[in-house]
Amino acid sequence: MLLGLLHDPDAAELVAFLHEHLRAGEALVQVVGTCEVAYVGRAASFADAGDYVVMLKADGSVQVHGYKGVKPVNWQPRTDDVWVGLDDGQAVLVAERRSPEEMVRVVFLEPALAQALHLREGSGFVLRGSEAEMQRALAYDPSVIEEGLTVLDRELPTDVGGIDLFARDAYGRLVVVELKRAKGTQEAVHQLARYVESVRRFTGEEVRGILAAPAVTKPALAQLAAAGLEFVEVTALPDVPDGPAQGTLFDVG
Repeated sequence: MLLGLLHDPDAAELVAFLHEHLRAGEALVQVVGTCEVAYVGRAASFADAGDYVVMLKADGSVQVHGYKGVKPVNWQPRTDDVWVGLDDGQAVLVAERRSPEEMVRVVFLEPALAQALHLREGSGFVLRGSEAEMQRALAYDPSVIEEGLTVLDRELPTDVGGIDLFARDAYGRLVVVELKRAKGTQEAVHQLARYVESVRRFTGEEVRGILAAPAVTKPALAQLAAAGLEFVEVTALPDVPDGPAQGTLFDVG
């Protein structure tokens, strides 16, 4: 699980360490030390120096934690570009996001510790209840997936299997929804793509495909984009009248 560890690195050592472990996009990287953190974006811009834990996850998200509290002092849920280098003899990290336009710049003034960890992709959260309960809840309130979505059928049979939710969107386009209680994988994307292609062949209409799950692996997200399919994060299910209550928290998988 531990990929690399540095104690009291100098600026050049830290930059080399960050380059090595961020390049592959598979490690969780943490740097602890005295830093100057600057933010420019939708909220008020600021620059502040202090002792922080800077954490970069494999999905490109960035968090900067102070000495107390559970909420980061700054975070980027997803970044489009991360730059690491030397500026005036100090190690600097710049994380940018294009939509909305935001930037976090961290100058590592006195880095004390840097570590890179590999966390297994299979760990994560699982929605409470069965997939049948998830299907029933989202058929009752499909706006959780997308506003304007109207469910036409559940478990619609095709030549490649049963579609979890078959719907039309607000513009009248057919939508195939594949549901997963746990993190969506490449196999789920493959299954969704087969359903979409089957419906296109049968109807001759434009068909959208949506994978709805609490999370998705990075390879699966790339495969969705390449296939022109979509991911929707579903982290809570609506209550269904006259049925078992749906959970709004997670079980650890």
